[in-house]
Amino acid sequence: MDALKIRHASAMPAPTWSWLRMNDTTISIPAGLVPGGMLDIDAGEELTSTSASFEDAVVALQERLDASHDGAPDSRACVAGARSGAQDGGDAGLGDLDIPALSSYQRKATIEEVAADVAAAFETGVGTDTRSYLNFLAGSTVVLAAKQGASERASIHLKGVSGEAASASVDAIAQENATLDLAISLDGVSDGEDARDGSSGLIGSELRVFAGPRSHVNITVYVTADDGFTVIDDSGFVLDEGARVTVRHVVLGGGMTATGLAADLRGDTARIDIDTRYLAAGADVRDFNYVVRHRGRKTISEIMANGVLAGTSKKVLRGTIDLVHGCKGSEGTERETVLLASQGVDNKTVPTILCDEDDVAGNHGATIGHVRPDQLFYLESRGVSPEAAEGLFMRAKLEDAFISAPDDIIRDNVCRLGSKLFADFEEDLA
Repeated sequence: MDALKIRHASAMPAPTWSWLRMNDTTISIPAGLVPGGMLDIDAGEELTSTSASFEDAVVALQERLDASHDGAPDSRACVAGARSGAQDGGDAGLGDLDIPALSSYQRKATIEEVAADVAAAFETGVGTDTRSYLNFLAGSTVVLAAKQGASERASIHLKGVSGEAASASVDAIAQENATLDLAISLDGVSDGEDARDGSSGLIGSELRVFAGPRSHVNITVYVTADDGFTVIDDSGFVLDEGARVTVRHVVLGGGMTATGLAADLRGDTARIDIDTRYLAAGADVRDFNYVVRHRGRKTISEIMANGVLAGTSKKVLRGTIDLVHGCKGSEGTERETVLLASQGVDNKTVPTILCDEDDVAGNHGATIGHVRPDQLFYLESRGVSPEAAEGLFMRAKLEDAFISAPDDIIRDNVCRLGSKLFADFEEDLA
């Protein structure tokens, strides 16, 4: 396989602060990788033997939305500006002072909003090019569908091998009042101890989730690959009325990881909670991109991230909450806590809130800091060196991930990764 660069991946919907070079990222896929990897799916027959599909679920939602639309024309000035700009090449507002001039982003967002096309608006966090590549690499898509009122559980384990590129493509559908718990493991073991540039292999996961009316969907993704792997975790969600979705991302390994999630809270009172825990050591690179679009009324989202950066690692987290016109009574919150365990790390946190509605709430905040000198002094006075103190914070993150792992396979992966960093890690867990 030839070398490949996926440019403008994990892009923010509304670019800002371009001089900081963090609006998007470039994912490098090294040459020489061959398709491979080992995929194991543990799911009941009720989940896998189904004629349901993600596309059919979206069509059914679209029909209900169209039926509930009153058909009244949208007379807002921004709509006139967007339509005028689409017709005359973007010179809206020059001839009529009642028609505002819009940026390219505003025009695109307004046209998409008026169209109210669920399928056309669907997106994933890392982006279209990455989604196409991962689906091509996977070859076929696994469909897991929880029937109306059912409660189902499944796990997917993808193990990468040095010299290979592996991907899993999954569609998860939870029908009305159903509950679906899905655990995904992205793991890989490098041949070389010092391969930190992603040249050992690539592991990817492409996930589409449809949460039907009043359904409950819980997604847990663990990344425990050695630092010779590039790992891409890409997902997109559509939430119907009253749906509840919980997503837990635990990113502990991989030389370069790209984690992206986009959610369309289309139905009224839908809610998504995103909990991200990460660890980066050595020269690891962590890239996160979360986009939550509030379109239904009284929808709620929470993006919570907590991580430890050590060595000379780098991390970017982009979190965008988009409060679209019409989502009255909605609330979005994003918060991050980052511990910089050493002086050589590079951290960028970009919380963004877009708003086109008045009766809404958007909250964001970040707590970022180094270990305080007085804390280091306290530890040193008791015989703990600065290097050992850094290790304490890393071990705590690994131990928490071990304890809360959803199955024994993932727990063993965490243990293997921890033992590479700390010789006595497994003994301390006993």
